[in-house]
Amino acid sequence: QVKLQFEVGVNQKPSLFKAISYRSQVVAGMMYYIKVQVAATEYVHLKVLQGLPPEDECPALVSFETGKTRDDPLICD
Repeated sequence: QVKLQFEVGVNQKPSLFKAISYRSQVVAGMMYYIKVQVAATEYVHLKVLQGLPPEDECPALVSFETGKTRDDPLICD
């Protein structure tokens, strides 16, 4: 659900966008840290906030890190 937000942030459309792994943290809603494959050997880490309803029903891309590999630990700050 945050693919378009990511595409706008990097100003390109990746050929692939497949979630590989994630972890979550309870905040005022839920914070998700997601490892996404965007090319054959290229990955990004996304930090996504899913706020509490009814105000924040749609997830928001908080930040992202590009240039990651499959073996990089899933850490997003």
